[in-house]
Amino acid sequence: MNATNERRARMPVGDLQRALPMLALLLVLLAGLLGWSGVRQWREATLLTDMERARDTAVQAVQGEYDTHSKELARRLESGPVKQALAANDTAAATAALRDGWTGVETVEILDANLDAAYDDASAFGYSKLALLEAAMQGDQVAARVLRDGKATVFGLAAAVPQGVVYVRLPLARLTVGFDGVRAPQGGYLALRQGGFSVRERGNSSLQDAAERMAHVVGKTGLRVATAVPDSEPGPLGLGAIPAMVVAGLLGILAIMALLVARGGIRLPALGKKKAEGPEGDEPTLGEALLREPPPMSAATREVGEREEGARPARATVDVDPGIFRAYDIRGIVGKTLSTEVAELIGLAIGSVMRDEDLADIVVGRDGRLSGPDLIGGLINGLRKAGRNVVDIGLAPTPVVYYGAYHLRAGSCVALTGSHNPPDYNGFKIVVGGQTLSGDAITDLYERIRDNRLYIANVPGDLQQRDISADYIQRIADDVQLERPLKVVVDAGNGVAGDIAPQLLEAIGAEVIPLYCEVDGTFPNHHPDPSEPHNLEDLIQTVKRFDADIGLAFDGDGDRLGVVTREGAVIFPDRLLMLFAADVLERNPGALIIYDVKCTGKLQGWVLRHGGTPMMWKTGHSLIKAKMRESGAELAGEMSGHFFFQERWYGFDDGLYSAARLLEILANRSETPSEVLAALPDGVSTPEIKVDVVEGTPHEIVARFVEGVEFEGARLSTIDGLRADWDDGWGLVRASNTTPILVLRFEADNKEALERIKTEFRTRLQALAPELAMTF
Repeated sequence: MNATNERRARMPVGDLQRALPMLALLLVLLAGLLGWSGVRQWREATLLTDMERARDTAVQAVQGEYDTHSKELARRLESGPVKQALAANDTAAATAALRDGWTGVETVEILDANLDAAYDDASAFGYSKLALLEAAMQGDQVAARVLRDGKATVFGLAAAVPQGVVYVRLPLARLTVGFDGVRAPQGGYLALRQGGFSVRERGNSSLQDAAERMAHVVGKTGLRVATAVPDSEPGPLGLGAIPAMVVAGLLGILAIMALLVARGGIRLPALGKKKAEGPEGDEPTLGEALLREPPPMSAATREVGEREEGARPARATVDVDPGIFRAYDIRGIVGKTLSTEVAELIGLAIGSVMRDEDLADIVVGRDGRLSGPDLIGGLINGLRKAGRNVVDIGLAPTPVVYYGAYHLRAGSCVALTGSHNPPDYNGFKIVVGGQTLSGDAITDLYERIRDNRLYIANVPGDLQQRDISADYIQRIADDVQLERPLKVVVDAGNGVAGDIAPQLLEAIGAEVIPLYCEVDGTFPNHHPDPSEPHNLEDLIQTVKRFDADIGLAFDGDGDRLGVVTREGAVIFPDRLLMLFAADVLERNPGALIIYDVKCTGKLQGWVLRHGGTPMMWKTGHSLIKAKMRESGAELAGEMSGHFFFQERWYGFDDGLYSAARLLEILANRSETPSEVLAALPDGVSTPEIKVDVVEGTPHEIVARFVEGVEFEGARLSTIDGLRADWDDGWGLVRASNTTPILVLRFEADNKEALERIKTEFRTRLQALAPELAMTF
């Protein structure tokens, strides 16, 4: 039987030799494919390296020109002729001395500090020019930026002087001469940008939407150089450039040898000869070797084969701090607990969760922080390694990223944002399959990384770049239009909302005066946190100066809203929620309205009187969204300024959309906005009070407080910390889930009751934790 099988397995030498040319052709085709792929990838890698070098050279060139002209203005202001003219209050002589011998200067002006003429017609004067002059008067150094002056885009310099502020206008080319001279390889894209404006562009403009991922900032100038190259597709079997060319060479050698065998250049004895027939039968021929035993796999090919069903990566050597995995999101400090490598692991973990839930597509976007391009690149790499298809919408507020998950039918998204935290923070707000990850789901991401339970696909996912800002604006403008125009000052705090908020509010019919709307991840004017009253001071002054109807402020990623009136009153978000609730309940009687534990005690009665169902719940945007999905609520809000509209919207927290709905309500009323807002029930209350504690201790302190405290005559709620409600007021203490602080808030019918309640909490906290520095 074995002899019969052996005879069947034999192939006549002639048949093998006739088959070898076809085998050689196949090997040549495979070698050509792999060789071409290797060369293509090598060229793409070279282009990427050259573009990164061009970008870095451009950054240095722009920084050099910026510094040169800034120092020149500072030097001239210290010169004898200028100082003498200013001391004599001779502004004409001072401007002439400043201009004398300064090549290229187009305009030199000295304006009064009050800038009355500029504010009288700010639109004609130029908002960007006005912002430059204000920035110069607030600092002690020369301020400089690209701006519109009349119909021209120029490079402006300004500095404070005793008479007010000096303004110097230079041609834009004086700033960009170094950028223009940088050698940029063909096929790539290079741009000098300030905020959302491209000052200069070179190369393939079709790549402009992808350029932010590789952008580098130009010091503290507010400028950045962005670059992009065409997307690089992986080689066959996932082979890189060098492995592809090596395998191509091996296949070429095999093809040559097969042709030599076919043409008799290498003798191929008859197969099946017994060893006893002579010494020439001792070794198998090449043909026999090819048939009996396939050539050994390369390491790269073997690795790809192992991944066909998915595989785990080698155990990560990157230390990942479990402390960045918070209750509502992931958040850390760049350079300490966050890096590109950590972002890639987070992307792999998110992609692994999506794979388990059979989800393929995900939208990503980022805010304007300087660390954003590098971290989003790492995140995207991780998601693609897990086989997920990524749509990168670039620089975008968090609500626009959420909207993208619906609009692009992805169902999942990640917003890379540090929200209202300092510039060196960044983080990830994550939605998978329509669910905002929080609590245990966030912890699971860390455990997957720690335990190396990360899925790697055999083929990386796709990557697309899309800009959906216009779609987002159009979607809202199709639903919201103002009955009458309102004059609105918008303060974005140099956060990412500054790129879109003015466009959106103008699209619904408002007259918008922008304040700090240039996106700048260093937040040079004030911190982008509207829940802190001192961050609203500039907005209050600007509203008064322009006699605007209302002032709106957004946080760093645009998912929170702050409001001030013409008279300078700060309208806390819980009172705004009353206005929103009354509007929603007109069309949805009996609807459930959710508010967090930090909101006013007057909300419950207000909602009931307007025919709704009130519910108090835990603080936290992801916890509120989960409760809305569970309960079917039409509206929710938090004291921090997050508002969630299910009615006419998608149920996620959106400061921009909330601003549009607020203006819609105010424009429909015959009273002024200030009168409408003043009529809302109010008491004597504090803003959020924050008490610093040692990292890792806030929840333990609050747990001990809840366990041992008693408040006579109060109704206690412990769904999130401890809230004590009396007939004349209430107090709250809870642990922050994002930073090491205790959060407190108090409200009462009068000042005496407020002080009594604050004292009740203060004395008990001091007895429990005497090391705390009480700030109330």
